[in-house]
Amino acid sequence: MAKKSKEIKFTQQEIDSLMNLKQSYANVELSLGKLEVARMQTEQRLEKIENDKLRLENTYVEIQANEAQIVGELTEKYGVGNLDINTGKFTPEK
Repeated sequence: MAKKSKEIKFTQQEIDSLMNLKQSYANVELSLGKLEVARMQTEQRLEKIENDKLRLENTYVEIQANEAQIVGELTEKYGVGNLDINTGKFTPEK
């Protein structure tokens, strides 16, 4: 003869405790997901910043090369001296 299992009913307090645990897990999982999305967005912003920095560094190097070319041309044309950029007056060295 097979033994009949007796059904046990949990109390409302026990069910509430289990539901609270389930909700706590769900809240933590949601928060972890939000943190991961925030981390990904931060990494994307950092990557954009790094790309912008590299672009500006390249521009800086181009400006330096342009400066060297202009200074070389002016030195060849006028010799060594001092230029007051505000007045445009050049004073050659003696």
